[in-house]
Amino acid sequence: MKNLAIARRYAKALLLIGKEDGQVETYRDELDRFASLMEQEKQLNQAITNPLYDAADRRKVMQNLIEKLGLSKIMTSYLLLLFDKGRIGYIDDINDFYQNLADELKGIARASLVSATRLSAKTIEKIRAVLSEKTGKEIILEVEQDSDLIGGIVTKIGDLVLDGSIKTQLSNMRESLRRGEGN
Repeated sequence: MKNLAIARRYAKALLLIGKEDGQVETYRDELDRFASLMEQEKQLNQAITNPLYDAADRRKVMQNLIEKLGLSKIMTSYLLLLFDKGRIGYIDDINDFYQNLADELKGIARASLVSATRLSAKTIEKIRAVLSEKTGKEIILEVEQDSDLIGGIVTKIGDLVLDGSIKTQLSNMRESLRRGEGN
C-alpha cells in the first residue's frame, strides 16, 4: 500500500508540472513509452532496477535509453530523479496513476465491460453513451468476453462495479437460500 502512495505522489507531482507548462499530454506519452518499454524488456528493466549492479552503470544505461527515446528535458530530469531516489521500480504504478490523473483532467473515465457473449458495436456504443451520461464524463470502454459469466455483463468504472451477470445472480440466490431467506 505504501508503494501506491509513493507512486501516486510522484504521478501528481508530474501532473502539476505538466499543468504548469501545458505539457500534460506530452508527459503522458513519454512516461507511457518509457514504462511500456520497461515492462516489455525484462532484461533492460533488470539492468536499470537491480541493485546488485553498480548504480553508476545502471544510471548510464538509463540515460542512454532516455536519449534513444528522445524524451523532453523535464521527463529526462523526472526519470533520473526517480532513479536517484530509488523509485524507478515503481514506474508502472506511477504511469498508471499519471494516466488516470491526466484522463480526469480531460474529463475522461476508463471503464471495462465484460460480457458472456460477443456484443454488437451498436450495443457497446449504447452502453458507452449511457455510462457517459451517468458519469458526465467521456467514457473509453475496454470490452472483453468471458464465457464463465454464463450471461449478462459486468461493468467497472474506477471503484464502481455494476454486476449484472447471471453467475453473480445465481451466487446471490444460493446465499439467500443458504441463509433461509427464500421463504
